[in-house]
Amino acid sequence: MKKTIKKLDNNVVKALTIACETAKDKVVGFEWLTHTADFSNFPNSLMVTCIFDTDSHRQLAVENEHDIYLRKLIQGQLLKVGIVLKDPRRNVFFDSEDKCHAEHGGDWQRRLEVKH
Repeated sequence: MKKTIKKLDNNVVKALTIACETAKDKVVGFEWLTHTADFSNFPNSLMVTCIFDTDSHRQLAVENEHDIYLRKLIQGQLLKVGIVLKDPRRNVFFDSEDKCHAEHGGDWQRRLEVKH
């Protein structure tokens, strides 16, 4: 990884870590998040996946508009490190542990490759 890309990825990780820790305290069922990116098409290619413990908690978060809160939280933290998302709905997605176990045997790497 080139030095500039490494620095950019470190900034993404830093921002997403803060967003993740904040969300754990605010959103019921939220457990963790992860990201993927093609740095030749960044930030458009940045995909952040927010993981909930159960699909019912994921659905409840959407019903209670916590998906909007999470997108704004992530967008705000990324902005603090100089990364602008034009439309976070294209960059931030939601999933659950039980869906991953049911559909991909708990293999998150494979699931994320298929979904993105």
